[in-house]
Amino acid sequence: MDAEAPSKIDANTPGPDGRPSSGSAEEVLCGLFAEVLGKDRVGADDDLFAIGGHSLSAIRLLVRIRSVLGVELAIRDVFDATTPAALAKRIADTAADEARTPLAPMVRPEIVPLSFAQRRLWFLHKLEGRSATYNMPLALRLTGAVDTAALHAALLDVVSRHESLRTVFPEVGGEPYQLILAPAEAEGMFRWEHRPVPGPDLPQSLQEAARYGFDLAAELPLRAWLFESSDEQSTLLLLLHHIAGDGWSMGPLARDVLEAYTARVERRSPQWPELPVQYADYTLWQREQLGDMDDPDSPYARQVAHWLDELADLPAEVTFPADRPRPAVAEYRGARAPFRIDAELHGRVVEFARRTSTTVFMVLQAGMAALLTRLGAGTDIALGSGVAGRTDEAMDDLIGLFVNTYVLRTDTSGDPSFDELLGRVRERSVTAHEHQDVPFEHLVELLNPLRSTNHHPLFQVAMVLQNAPGAEFRLPGLQVRSEFLTTGTSRFDLLLELYERHDDAQGPLGIESYVEYSTELFDRSTVEGVLARWVRLLEQVLADPSAPIGGVELLTGEERVRLLSGWNDTAADVRGVSLAGLFGEQVRRAPDATALEHGDTKLSYG
Repeated sequence: MDAEAPSKIDANTPGPDGRPSSGSAEEVLCGLFAEVLGKDRVGADDDLFAIGGHSLSAIRLLVRIRSVLGVELAIRDVFDATTPAALAKRIADTAADEARTPLAPMVRPEIVPLSFAQRRLWFLHKLEGRSATYNMPLALRLTGAVDTAALHAALLDVVSRHESLRTVFPEVGGEPYQLILAPAEAEGMFRWEHRPVPGPDLPQSLQEAARYGFDLAAELPLRAWLFESSDEQSTLLLLLHHIAGDGWSMGPLARDVLEAYTARVERRSPQWPELPVQYADYTLWQREQLGDMDDPDSPYARQVAHWLDELADLPAEVTFPADRPRPAVAEYRGARAPFRIDAELHGRVVEFARRTSTTVFMVLQAGMAALLTRLGAGTDIALGSGVAGRTDEAMDDLIGLFVNTYVLRTDTSGDPSFDELLGRVRERSVTAHEHQDVPFEHLVELLNPLRSTNHHPLFQVAMVLQNAPGAEFRLPGLQVRSEFLTTGTSRFDLLLELYERHDDAQGPLGIESYVEYSTELFDRSTVEGVLARWVRLLEQVLADPSAPIGGVELLTGEERVRLLSGWNDTAADVRGVSLAGLFGEQVRRAPDATALEHGDTKLSYG
């Protein structure tokens, strides 16, 4: 939009999505804010983050603004102008760029390359071989009579609908590419097992299946098992390799399985609308948008330059004290444990984020950076996180790998107050989101080409706040309940997957987490102790955010007594004997023992 353009949209001019736009930009933005946040209405002066927004909401808002208003804003614009009125003024007063080319079907070359994120997963697959490290298991307990033929047909329908689920990754000349199979060919390759399993044996059967190692060059990246324990009790396990999907993908997967199963039970084909694009279209569009990495003026090259500067001289390891030495070669053995932040502390985190125009995740990240510093990790703290990467509306209903990993670097030097530390976190987090497209693996190659085999590169502790749209699995005639399942692996020293829970009025109910940790390094009690100290730190810094983080008390009262009075107790019974008396006792006890040495001369006690 031109810098001098009025903040008004022609009511008769359709927007880029084909729908008519009407009203002032401020009014349109009020509607878009409400749409993104799932609210009936939003006022012109309502703050995005004060009414429930987060980083993903901000990105979704940018996508809708691009589609409806036809302008390209940066995520920093949303963080700096957090209300519809302020954002409308920013659009009118600044020279916003024209919107990027929307994602659309692309002309397919003979060989379709991997997306940047897929290439990272393929590289790790080649490095590790067939393993469960990047498996995404989804176990669903089904109560009721399952129509197994309809379920099998429904899964084949979903595989046919999404090219990402019928893609294999062979190599030509050492380079991987996407080989998208025709639906009929994929149907013959789809692996489906239906077998009876007694209830007591079910956990082991699920665990063994979840640890299946895919051959990405020759197998579809999705498998399914239906374990039948009785006529009315079954468990469906869908195992998706991460190269074909991400957390967001579970929503489209749930909707499409429901639609297809409902249709197949009624002995008909599912009648769903055609997907606007497929994953291969995104792959080609992504490369077109970012340009040639060898062109210094391309968006890709500029983003790479940012990260090379941002991550220069990064510490080799940033973690907390382990129970065991790090092995020479990591085998990625791991476990998962539940963890929870209660509703009271959750509410305080939410309120503090609103007051500071930050997000819940930024507050939690700052707290973790402060904790690692206090546990001896230094003052240059690198944490890993993920960004959804769905920057165009056409991606919303696709099953595919769009998420990217990035590094959040926090400077905790100078014993800052929590207020000051959060300001540092906010600035670097916003900047990181503005440069989110560079694939993590490429950064590793540039920054750490001599990769260590015993720890994850660039960061070892990761945090992710899962705020993608929820996936609700329902099947007609069946009660469906998700079953927690782990692959027994851990990609990092510690990964915190956080889920905010809210009541119907969006009031905070607590933050639940599954903590994935390396059993090669840590006992569960150590991990639980670290997280308990994190909670203790958050409680104190939120009570007084102006106090230095170095003054936070991490010890419980019992631990303090044990350190100062227990382990440090030097009281001992001492006999009332002089030094000369003790020497005399030694003379009588061992007269021939050596008492003094000087050169070659030795004198005994005698």
